[in-house]
Amino acid sequence: MTYSAKIIKGGKIVIPAELRRELGFAEGDRVYLERREDGGIIVRSHADLIRDLQRAVRESITKPFTVDDFLAEKRAEAARE
Repeated sequence: MTYSAKIIKGGKIVIPAELRRELGFAEGDRVYLERREDGGIIVRSHADLIRDLQRAVRESITKPFTVDDFLAEKRAEAARE
């Protein structure tokens, strides 16, 4: 669905109530704007941004790193010194 919003004094944009409800936005929530390559913008919630960052970090980890791995690495470093 397409919604219309107006930019008011101070550069503020009022997100239509129906869309805010659909997206779960509440007064005081922080939203993030991303500029798309085609000139459009994407409005994202803080929770969406965090979820995407967490997914990217998980995908970048090739092997789980446990506490035991960390301790073994530190012991090996200490032994070399």
